[in-house]
Amino acid sequence: MNAFNKNYLTPYINFHRPCFFPETITDEKGKERKRYLYENMMTPYEKLKSLPGWTQYLKKGTPPHALESKAESMSDNEAAQQLQSARESLFQGIFKRKA
Repeated sequence: MNAFNKNYLTPYINFHRPCFFPETITDEKGKERKRYLYENMMTPYEKLKSLPGWTQYLKKGTPPHALESKAESMSDNEAAQQLQSARESLFQGIFKRKA
């Protein structure tokens, strides 16, 4: 499970799966409301890159160009297919052990 999460699931979520990021709006009474707009939909990596001085948040020894090449190494659809096939082989291995 750990290898599956590290090699397939986490990279897919961080570099290929879009997420909604909220926009906080304060009304005239001071109540804060969250709005989820399609314009604010991006992958977590794209959100990180949109922050000012985003490279300061990287783990020591992680060059920004390595993340960019990892994000561009395959398309979103290719990453999803790779995740699905890895998930299928993982589950087949789990069910074979139980039998």
